[in-house]
Amino acid sequence: MASWIMHVDLDQFLAAVEKRRDPALRAIPVIVGGEGDPSRPRQVVACASYEARAHGVHAGMPLRTAQRKCPEAVFLPSDTATYEEASAEVMNTIRALDLPVEVLGWDEAFVGADTEDPFATAGRVREAIMANTSLSSSIGIGDNKLRAKLATGFAKPAGVFQLTAENWMPVMGDRPTEALWGIGRKTAQKLADLGLTTVGALAAADRWELAERFGPTTGPWLVALGRGLGGREIITVPPPARSHSQSRTYPHDLTDLADIELRTSELARGAAAEALGEDRAIIRVAVTVRTSTFYTRTHARKLPQPTRDPAEVERAALEILKLFPLDRPIRLLGVRAEME
Repeated sequence: MASWIMHVDLDQFLAAVEKRRDPALRAIPVIVGGEGDPSRPRQVVACASYEARAHGVHAGMPLRTAQRKCPEAVFLPSDTATYEEASAEVMNTIRALDLPVEVLGWDEAFVGADTEDPFATAGRVREAIMANTSLSSSIGIGDNKLRAKLATGFAKPAGVFQLTAENWMPVMGDRPTEALWGIGRKTAQKLADLGLTTVGALAAADRWELAERFGPTTGPWLVALGRGLGGREIITVPPPARSHSQSRTYPHDLTDLADIELRTSELARGAAAEALGEDRAIIRVAVTVRTSTFYTRTHARKLPQPTRDPAEVERAALEILKLFPLDRPIRLLGVRAEME
């Protein structure tokens, strides 16, 4: 019996949950993000329904822009608690089929399946999710995690697609390297500078030459990505978190130092509380500042000794804050507490 990896991805998840909650929205463009108010600054799209996507709306787009593209859309605020509850419904539904589940986020998971008919198993998973939660899903089938993950893109919406060693090059060979899971725009540009613009070209590259350009680990790993190689282990119990962080994008730029310090303190206490909630000591603190010009910088400092005192984390964050020039209006602040 063959062993397969399935990547389950819920279709238009946030919008679908909202449509499930209010059936009157079923055929209407729905855009979820921020506080759901396009008139407010710095509000971005978290999820657009397929009806809204048809108008060019996509995740990460400012709500104001989304409203111009799709004025008839219904804008809704993000509701974290509801999405977490819906996600748990889905994951428990899959586990009830006696399949191992590795949760990747609210709307996606890797699932293991030992079967001679992976399409039948994928269909069973999709049917169970729809029957129990009224949510649609797409499933990629692969002989490893990388291929399963990429296969889902060809399955959407509401379908199943298989990507294996046999059809890897016919399907992926002529696609740009940025189509690979793990390669972003900057890395794709660096590869293009070397003449490697497609997945096929990357797969045929000399890994030692790439090791010289990208490093002894990253270079060979990039070639492996081009060849569609990846892990297969389904991790059903996530590893313990290495850190907890809190960040906030402010509706209006911060310019007053006392105000910046106050908000940094609040974030530090929040991050510390989350870390200490796991009954683990904090050993390192990091602060991130993003200016109104989107210039982003992070500074970190190891604590003199591990601590379980939130006040110590707060003091460290304020000391780290002094490393920033703070000569421009601040758009975002973040504090990260790293644990033993």
